[in-house]
Amino acid sequence: MTENERLIADIMGAQERLQHLFAHDRSDPLFSSQLTMPQLKILLLLYRMGDTSGRELAGLLGVSLATMSGMVDRLVAHDLVTRAEDPHDRRVRRISLSRYGAEMIGKIITAGAEKQARLLRRLTPEELRAVHDGLHAMVRAATEEAEATAGDPAAKAGPA
Repeated sequence: MTENERLIADIMGAQERLQHLFAHDRSDPLFSSQLTMPQLKILLLLYRMGDTSGRELAGLLGVSLATMSGMVDRLVAHDLVTRAEDPHDRRVRRISLSRYGAEMIGKIITAGAEKQARLLRRLTPEELRAVHDGLHAMVRAATEEAEATAGDPAAKAGPA
């Protein structure tokens, strides 16, 4: 095993330990929510895409329109989403995050960032510089890989 391979294995192991430590943090708002996985997926899609038709959401999740309608009904009942008539087509219902739903999903998304900031404040200036430089190197490598695979569908799919 080369030095680089040993370093990569050590970094991957440390990252896995950090992920396990984060997973044991029960203060994460995800653990206090009563959302099912499909409901969470709907909220995340709406957070990312903005208001969306029920048909489009059903297609993205691979469920029937009737199934999607039932899931959205439950989210509406919990004041997590709103349903409104599309101004251009009265047959279409647009689904949007409610203010409460946007706040909830925002807290879930940023929970890890808040914990990470607390941990970073515990590091020495030298450790912070090393983390800074390492993360910027990872962003550069990920950007280069994304650009290199942008036109290659086989590369996006990964190994067969």
